[in-house]
Amino acid sequence: MSRPTSPTSPTALDVLVIGAGMGGLSAALAFQRQGHRVTVIERVEAIRPVGAAISLWPNGVKVMHRLGLGETIEHLSGNMTRMRYLTHTGEPLTDFSLAPLFDEVGQRACPIARAALQQTLFDAVGAEHIQLGRRCLDYAQDDEGVTAHFEDGGRQRADLLVIADGTHSRLRSKLVGHPVERQYVGYVNWNVRVSADEALAPAASWDQYVGDAKRVSLMPMGTGGNAAGTQEYYCFFDVPLPVGTPNDASRYRAELREHFAGWAAPVHALIERFDPDRMARVEIHDIPPLDSLTAPRVALLGDAAHGMAPDLGQGGCQAMEDAWVLARAVQDALEDGAAPAAAIATALDHYDAARVDRVGDIVSRARKRAAMIHGRDPVQTHAWYDELAHEDGDEILAGLRKTIVGGPLG
Repeated sequence: MSRPTSPTSPTALDVLVIGAGMGGLSAALAFQRQGHRVTVIERVEAIRPVGAAISLWPNGVKVMHRLGLGETIEHLSGNMTRMRYLTHTGEPLTDFSLAPLFDEVGQRACPIARAALQQTLFDAVGAEHIQLGRRCLDYAQDDEGVTAHFEDGGRQRADLLVIADGTHSRLRSKLVGHPVERQYVGYVNWNVRVSADEALAPAASWDQYVGDAKRVSLMPMGTGGNAAGTQEYYCFFDVPLPVGTPNDASRYRAELREHFAGWAAPVHALIERFDPDRMARVEIHDIPPLDSLTAPRVALLGDAAHGMAPDLGQGGCQAMEDAWVLARAVQDALEDGAAPAAAIATALDHYDAARVDRVGDIVSRARKRAAMIHGRDPVQTHAWYDELAHEDGDEILAGLRKTIVGGPLG
C-alpha cells in the first residue's frame, strides 16, 4: 500500500499510543500523516480482531478517506444499499433504500471484515512503528512530558500519551480518577461470517429478523480480502440472557437451534451453515459516559473512552472520529504557533469539548436501543415491532442521519 506523503509539522511531537485496535491505529496514522513521531504499543503477541466484521457508517468512512485509506476500505467492504426488517417467521415488516441517506451525506456505508480493516490500518501505520507483546501498566506525567511504564520493566517517554487499550482498559480508571466498571447491557451476541447466498438474503440488503426480544442479522460485507475473493455476509444472533451463561463453542449450533426454534427458513439455514470455529460469542457490555477523556498530556480514545453497545453500529466510527479530532486539534494548536506543551494542553481541552457530549450521547442512545430491541420492557419492544410494520424508512433514516452528520466531518 502506498502511503501519502506526510505534511511538514511545525513541531514534530513524540506520540505514544497504547493499543493497536481500530482507534489506536487510526490515531497513530492521523499523527503520522501530520509528520509526528509515533510508536504504538500493543499487549498481545499477534493481532487477532475480536468479532467477524464491523458496520462502518459514513462518518467513519469519511475519516478513513481523510487518512488516505478510503478507497481501500470501499474496495474491501460490502455494497449495502437496502435495509429490511422481517418478523421471526419471515413476514416483511419494512423494506427501504439506503441510497437517499448516502446521497445526502455524501458517502455510503462500508460493512467490512474486522481483520481486513485492522490489517489495512496496521499496514498503513507500518510494522516498524508497532511493538507487540508489551503491556503498559502505568504512566506518570510531568511538565516536560509523560512516561509510560511497562510490565517488562521498560519505560518510554513521549510528549503525548494516547490510551486506546479497549473496553477492558487498565489505564482508564487512573485517568478519570476513580474505578470505571463495565455494565452488562443484557444480551449475548454470536457473530460470524458466511459466504453470501441469495437463499439467505439479497446480496445488497441488510436483513434483520426480530421477535421474542431476539434478533438475527445478515449484512453484506464484501470479500474482506479473503483469498478466494468470495462475497460474504456478516451475521449475528442476539439473545437476552443472564450475565455469566456458559460459553461453550462446541454447543454454539445447538444453542442457537434452541433459541431460534420456529424462526424463518433462512435463519435455520444460517444456523446449519456457519463454521463454529469462526464464530465469536460475546456478552455485551458498555461503560457509563465519562465527564472527561483527558488528563495533562494524556487522552483516552475509542472503546477505552466510550465502550458502547453495538446497537447503533457506532463503536468503531466513534473511535475513528476521536482519532481525527485529537490529531487535528494538536496540529491546529501547533500551526497557531503555540509551544508544544501549550499546544497539547489546548488540543486536549478542544478534544474534551468536542467529544465528551457526543460520545456520551451515543453511549446512552445505544443502551436505550439495546433495551428496546432485547425486551428490557416487553411492552416497548412489542410497540417497536408494531412501528416497524408501518415504517417506510423515514424514521430509521432520520436516526442514522442524526448520528452521521453530528460527526467532525459532517
